[in-house]
Amino acid sequence: MFKRNRGLLAPVVLLFLTLSVGVGTLSAKDDDERDRALKSASVLSEIMGIPDKGIPDELMTRATAIAVIPHVVKGAFGVGGQYGKGLVSHRDKNGKWSAPSFISIGGGSFGLQLGVEATDVVLVFTNEDGFKGLLEGKVKLGADASVAAGPVGRKAEAATDVLLKSAVFSYSRSKGLFAGISLDGSVVSIDEDANHNVYGKQVAAKDILLNSAVRTNEIVAPFMRAIEKYSPVRTKS
Repeated sequence: MFKRNRGLLAPVVLLFLTLSVGVGTLSAKDDDERDRALKSASVLSEIMGIPDKGIPDELMTRATAIAVIPHVVKGAFGVGGQYGKGLVSHRDKNGKWSAPSFISIGGGSFGLQLGVEATDVVLVFTNEDGFKGLLEGKVKLGADASVAAGPVGRKAEAATDVLLKSAVFSYSRSKGLFAGISLDGSVVSIDEDANHNVYGKQVAAKDILLNSAVRTNEIVAPFMRAIEKYSPVRTKS
């Protein structure tokens, strides 16, 4: 009797172990995305907390989209480009921010200056043309969308002629200090796996960022609070 039951027990134990591993993997993935959202929120808050070096309030108010990529690091052996992961949110026609999409940045050879090994990056998109490539999956900075180092100072005026100079303004910071880097040739891509892990379904970036296909949840909530704090919902005049 025991031998017969033991034969039935083995598949049950195997199924239990498989489910346990699966749950553990999902939990680890959730932790990774949660950590990314928290770090992105922290980076934006810290940069905006520097009055004389923060992103101008006016630019944040006019932004079409905002991406934050914490801890961009050099590639293997310090050569051949860099890589990092972050989030991006898009402002809709009513002035409200979308649920964020997870993104990654890589490619190119944008050298981290002065021996810097890692840096936090914020990208402020100033118009829909510069952002539309990302809606289709990826955008190559400097080619699909012009990119330039952004003006600094929370109270600095982002004049119209300045805004017209670039589709994307970049801000980079290392060890608490602004550290200029060139982003030409780097590619910002949608992280579809992370989006699936967080939102529980396969959904296109376009639907997340334009069509309200998903709702903000507790994993991405810290990032959304930071975005809405430093770039409040824009009301129609």
